[in-house]
Amino acid sequence: MTGDVSRETPPLVEELYPRAAGRLAAYADLLATEGTLRGLIGPREVPRLWERHLLNCAVLERLIPEGSTVADIGTGAGLPGIVLALVRPDLRVSLVEPLLRRTTFLEEAVEKLDLTNAEVVRARAEDLAPAEYDVVASRAVAPLEKLAGWCLPLCAEGGLMLAMKGSSAEEELAGAERRLTALGAEEWHIHQLGDGELAQPTTVVSIVAGRAARGSKHTRRGR
Repeated sequence: MTGDVSRETPPLVEELYPRAAGRLAAYADLLATEGTLRGLIGPREVPRLWERHLLNCAVLERLIPEGSTVADIGTGAGLPGIVLALVRPDLRVSLVEPLLRRTTFLEEAVEKLDLTNAEVVRARAEDLAPAEYDVVASRAVAPLEKLAGWCLPLCAEGGLMLAMKGSSAEEELAGAERRLTALGAEEWHIHQLGDGELAQPTTVVSIVAGRAARGSKHTRRGR
């Protein structure tokens, strides 16, 4: 049964996130049941929810400064945004998603998980006010060059864009450098998170936003 698989919480979860383990398990169960029924998670993904999705997203928190405001662009079923909100109560997370059926699921998930530090925003990245967030995160949304055009303008000066990528990260970053410079990015790096802990480390491209990426005089400085 899908729910049974999701409730098999790996020991690593208790080790890394003991305070969040219970609600992470509840979220895994929600993804395995309602998430699959509504077409947000493929049935084949259920047996690897923890390894491929939840833990993969959880380690992203290691790059996020304390007390940050975070926008998860194109969050889908809440990855990585819901996971970040669960493991980091100090964050304020906006789950940004334009599709109604997904935002309906997200609102139900936020309520069931009692996520007081997360809000659902039905919108596209282009609809959001510029320079509003300390961190703008995304997972499997678009090629980096296009993604940067959506995400960097949402970052406060000195804020972070965090793009979860796979094996193409280095190639994508090389192809996007001219675009990043035009958008005012100050520096960028590729990180391997969870190396030695996860079966497959999480690859993340981090980009520091500069003045040209702000797009507004009204900014909130990143912490």
